[in-house]
Amino acid sequence: MATLTSDLKNKFKYGSVVIKFIFINIALFLFLRIAGIICTFSNADFNWLLQFIECPSDLGSLIIKPWTIFTYMFAQVEIFHIIFNMLWLYWFGSIFLLVCTSRQMIALYIYGGLLGAIAYIAAYNLLPYFNGIQGQLIGSSASVIAIVVATAMRCPDYKMNLLFIGPVSLKWIACITIIIDLISITDSNAGGHIAHLGGAIAGFIFAMMLSNGYDITKGFNNTIDTIVNQWNRLKDNIRRQNLSSSKINSSEQTQASNNSKSDSDTLDEILDKIKKSGYTSLTAEEKKRLFDVSRRIK
Repeated sequence: MATLTSDLKNKFKYGSVVIKFIFINIALFLFLRIAGIICTFSNADFNWLLQFIECPSDLGSLIIKPWTIFTYMFAQVEIFHIIFNMLWLYWFGSIFLLVCTSRQMIALYIYGGLLGAIAYIAAYNLLPYFNGIQGQLIGSSASVIAIVVATAMRCPDYKMNLLFIGPVSLKWIACITIIIDLISITDSNAGGHIAHLGGAIAGFIFAMMLSNGYDITKGFNNTIDTIVNQWNRLKDNIRRQNLSSSKINSSEQTQASNNSKSDSDTLDEILDKIKKSGYTSLTAEEKKRLFDVSRRIK
């Protein structure tokens, strides 16, 4: 068990950003599944927990739980949902990293999820089809599809071997994916398909702008760099303050030790003189020193 845990830690630590995203999604999936089992057998409300992770279509609820616009894109509760998303993330993400950077992928994953959530919320609040209906969005599909579309546009003729079909160009896989979402937009998961299309638009914009020499992920990454640098600077300041305080305390302790040793020697010398010649033999200076040392020792 210890070896397995160590292996997983090393894979996460040294793995690509694709592996890290997959680990995060799987970890949250397992947490939610275990929590769901516990809630089921204890007759607790599992939806009470989900409300802190799912992105709500209701603007009032979103204002109260703004973090859900990020958390939803890393969570799945259905086994086939996470299997499908993680396979696509692994396949297309690995190809994406051949032509783009890890930093670009992180930003695009977030962009895809955010644009998917925006499309979902806008649809529920603006389209008559959703009048009187509230929804909860969960799943990394929008983020994954953003990477799928961006990869297909950057490497349109790169072929992927599909089971029972054979090699197929990425551009056709992306097109079929979008078409499926479009023709399924009125089924029971209409909001989910709209979120997928939002993610696809994010991937499209990223690839188009990058082809024209502009990286839309640069602003995101610069912001993250600024936050990280500020955090590191704060930690360095705290570390220096602690080090300075430690040096001062050490200096004070050394000085106190030296003073204590000096006082002890002085007292011994004066007491020896009193023993040999009596108190009256002390000079005025020695009497003063005896008084000062006695006061400090007390």
